[in-house]
Amino acid sequence: MLAPLAVLQASLAVTLLRRLSGGRTRRPPEAPLPGGLPDESSSSAASPGLTIVVAALNEAHRIGPCLRGLTAQGEPVREILVVDSGSTDGTRELVQAAAALDPRIRLLTDPPLPKSWIGKAWALQFGTEQATQPWVLGMDADTEAEPGCAAAVLASALREGFDVVSFAPRFDGQTAAERWLQPALLVTLIYRSGVVGDPRVKPDRVIANGQCFLAKRETILSHGGYTPVRDSFAEDVSLVRHLAKRGVAVGFLDGSRLYRVRSYSGVAQMWREWGRSLDLKDATTKSRQALDTLFVVLAQGLWWPAVVALWFAWPTLEPSLWRTLLAASSGVLVGVRWLLLFGIAPSYERRGVSWWLSPLADPLAALRLVISTLRRPKRWRTRTYDSAPAT
Repeated sequence: MLAPLAVLQASLAVTLLRRLSGGRTRRPPEAPLPGGLPDESSSSAASPGLTIVVAALNEAHRIGPCLRGLTAQGEPVREILVVDSGSTDGTRELVQAAAALDPRIRLLTDPPLPKSWIGKAWALQFGTEQATQPWVLGMDADTEAEPGCAAAVLASALREGFDVVSFAPRFDGQTAAERWLQPALLVTLIYRSGVVGDPRVKPDRVIANGQCFLAKRETILSHGGYTPVRDSFAEDVSLVRHLAKRGVAVGFLDGSRLYRVRSYSGVAQMWREWGRSLDLKDATTKSRQALDTLFVVLAQGLWWPAVVALWFAWPTLEPSLWRTLLAASSGVLVGVRWLLLFGIAPSYERRGVSWWLSPLADPLAALRLVISTLRRPKRWRTRTYDSAPAT
């Protein structure tokens, strides 16, 4: 049994190192530009104004910080569209109050949700159609943008030549339990798709984050808008992979200095809500999804149980090439996992003891990925959907 185990573990280690090798040339975190676009960007014919679109449904408990962050944005923001889908908790009143202070804010109500559409994708489609500026920046209601965030995301798109680019956030306001589980869930994405800012990622591996999602309006609409991903619970990743396969220049950059996010009210909601899209099965083939899930289970979910088992079994193993290979590959998996923890540290406002112990949650994160892979979600926020497979 030692030889096949050693070969399997070595294969996992080599695959992981190859996927993460782009970290050596990854782009650094983007810095906010509170003074607006740099001169060379603002004078370019390719850098006119920007529309911010916020999809909202019963977000009264967190729309306030979002609106404060957006109203603090200067040029190139020309309008802020809040697309409400029928909130009944006071969200609309809060947006109207903010609009009275900032004329750029407009409260819109999207048409009734068509059959086969997920609510967020429909709201973003409507908001993109209503936008009057050439660039559209989608921001989630649970985000809080730093001054100069909008200018920085547009400047980075122009600098890198992206037509569509999204940005990873800085996580804030998490409980100790969330800080233990959430980094392990995040690492499942890194194990499957590589590091943020890696310029070598292939179209079928590119990742995205809809919490801060910038796109050329004309490019999005010319490819059907959100219609091709209308029933996806991971519309951000599904859309960028759809566009990348059609030759659109897409990117994913580190926005940890640009905005912060507080997505969940506790670890239970995190388990449910993030689990609906953690698998990304709407954005990949069934065979790739199965292989990726198996890889995460073996390389991340079982790394420390395997190391513990090897530790106790070591005295009983005969010295051999296979024993050496098994030990070396185990060391690689352990080392990479802990180095990743240091790599993602700047993306967290608060860490603490539970955060540093988050690698111990890897088996639970792998289990959540398996559950998500096997089960099609039926509910998101306050809406219930049928369980038919995604288009």
